[in-house]
Amino acid sequence: MSTTEEQHPASILVIDDETQIQRLLTIALESEGYRVTLAATAEEGLAVAARQRHDLFIIDIGLPDTSGLSLLKRLREWTQAPVIFLTVHDAESEKIDALDSGADDYVTKPFNTGELLARVRATLRRANKGGVEEPVFRAGDLEVDLAKRKVACKGQPVRLTATEYVLLRLFVQHAGKVLTHRHILREVWGATHEEHTQYLRVYMGRLREKLEPEPAQQPLFITEPGVGYRLLQTKK
Repeated sequence: MSTTEEQHPASILVIDDETQIQRLLTIALESEGYRVTLAATAEEGLAVAARQRHDLFIIDIGLPDTSGLSLLKRLREWTQAPVIFLTVHDAESEKIDALDSGADDYVTKPFNTGELLARVRATLRRANKGGVEEPVFRAGDLEVDLAKRKVACKGQPVRLTATEYVLLRLFVQHAGKVLTHRHILREVWGATHEEHTQYLRVYMGRLREKLEPEPAQQPLFITEPGVGYRLLQTKK
């Protein structure tokens, strides 16, 4: 059982018009103890969501009656429950649009059920925590004390420039979630630098050099090709 409380399993609404995907998701999610509701169109999904509270939405971007992005805008009129989008393979523009529209994560089709379940667990954990609760964040050998603005790797202090720290802090605040290039550039360098991806490549290289000194170890930062980056939530 992956849910935090066996008596109150998380409720997940899957909105996808493919019968095979509905069946696959139902089997996978229910095997983990989640309660699953299905809808095949955006309008049906809205009606179901209005009748019953859900802890998470899994939405196909390519719905038959409207786009998943339009559906997300409608849902956000009354609910802030997290959303994971399903996108077609290699549709980078869809992934970027989904994340910039407020989605919490995405999974590409065809997908591995193990990866999907991991994304579901991580998204629900973030939703339950409501962001960073403790001033000290730990993942693998990384330790970031947000209150003292101190960073350590394997117990040894790491010196970061002001920009490097702001970039790392952004990842910590959204640990486990994909951040698009555009979002990172806007938050760290400002709205006028949203297209300056070379800044980001340089500073990501510096962070990796300082925080991932051993190439053989599990990386802290995962590159989502053509989309952005993700800071893993792997605990010690």
